[in-house]
Amino acid sequence: MAQTITQKILARAANRKFVNAGENVWLNVDILLTHDVCGPPTFDIFKEKFGPDAKVWDPEKVVVLPDHYIFTENEHAHRNIDLLRTFAAEQNLPNYYDVGTDRYKGVCHVALAQEGFNLPGTVLFGTDSHTCTSGAFGMFGTGIGNTDAAFILGTGKLWEKVPESMKFVFDGAMPDYLTAKDLILQILGDIGTDGATYRAMEFDGSAVYQLPVEERMTLTNMAIEAGGMNGIIAADEVTEAYVKARTSKPYEIFHSDPDAIYHSIYHYNVEELEPVVAQPHSPDNRATVRSVQGTRITKSYIGSCTGGKLSDFKMAAKILNGQQVSIQTNIVPATVEVAKSLETEQYEGKSIRKVLEDAGCTIAQPSCAACLGGPADTFGRSEDNDLVVSTTNRNFPGRMGSKKAGVYLASPLTAAASAITGRLTDPREFLS
Repeated sequence: MAQTITQKILARAANRKFVNAGENVWLNVDILLTHDVCGPPTFDIFKEKFGPDAKVWDPEKVVVLPDHYIFTENEHAHRNIDLLRTFAAEQNLPNYYDVGTDRYKGVCHVALAQEGFNLPGTVLFGTDSHTCTSGAFGMFGTGIGNTDAAFILGTGKLWEKVPESMKFVFDGAMPDYLTAKDLILQILGDIGTDGATYRAMEFDGSAVYQLPVEERMTLTNMAIEAGGMNGIIAADEVTEAYVKARTSKPYEIFHSDPDAIYHSIYHYNVEELEPVVAQPHSPDNRATVRSVQGTRITKSYIGSCTGGKLSDFKMAAKILNGQQVSIQTNIVPATVEVAKSLETEQYEGKSIRKVLEDAGCTIAQPSCAACLGGPADTFGRSEDNDLVVSTTNRNFPGRMGSKKAGVYLASPLTAAASAITGRLTDPREFLS
């Protein structure tokens, strides 16, 4: 019986040889992820349902990464961190990465990969919609609500419906002006924010496998923007090299069968695509950068789980080297590891950090920062009437702060080029 990669991984988690799209199965969970926004209510539900003295099913499989509202004076945000600390201590959780200590990591989705929790063939659930980021490692990752997460805490299992799959094939040689962000925004413009609802979005093709792991994470990260249950890319030697550099844990690689059944298949030639943005106020409001070129903007923001990886800053440096930004340009590394790499990674004889600072960018501490709006003192938060070009993943009203601001989602190349001119600018103007 032919199966997609998502079906095969869920079959393994269900101790079955086969699972059919549409059927419900009990899954054994490999990792449960939570953070400072959803961790406290999840822990409350767990204690309410399983008892005040209940223990989690497996402390080694619970990962708690505070990252959302942390560098702030907000008392409610501080209380959430206190609640995480208390629960982690009560449960003796080894994978709690406390803010304010040398264990702090940064944005959960990127830190999971860097800390070796992303293993091909495994099943990850997280109390965050962008948990689908981890699908770049040939694994199943999806976001869930606090109640489901509390059930996993107590049992290590979850009852799930197996999704049908959609396939997106990108062929051709990736041009230097195109990024994974352009590819996923292209898809969103084609299928809309509900075009993959409760389906697996499988990415394939020669262009996808030309991408480094961090760029693949951008593709799978934004599967949820199309309503997808998960995004997934089969593991290859590039994936394995990344994983083996970070962990010695065993894993299993799965591939879709050649005759697997898909809901739909989309084909693209990357050599025919061009840089795009998502205009306010929806990730599927796609336009080519060329068609909106010259639109005045007030801020540029390069950061988040989608756009705050080392690969994103390398792309920005390629544009910003020797240039000066003309508007406020905020750089937010996703993790501590990324922030350190900005010091050590070189671009034309200078560290990436120096390139960005010399261009006039402001570099913040690693966190989610303004991606989710946050308290009033959040770094990079949008103000009334701002028009921001941003490498984040959502541009709904209020998403980055003010409901009266507009956000254009873009690649790091486009965000950097636009920062120089103060207007939406096609990165090809600086790459030629």
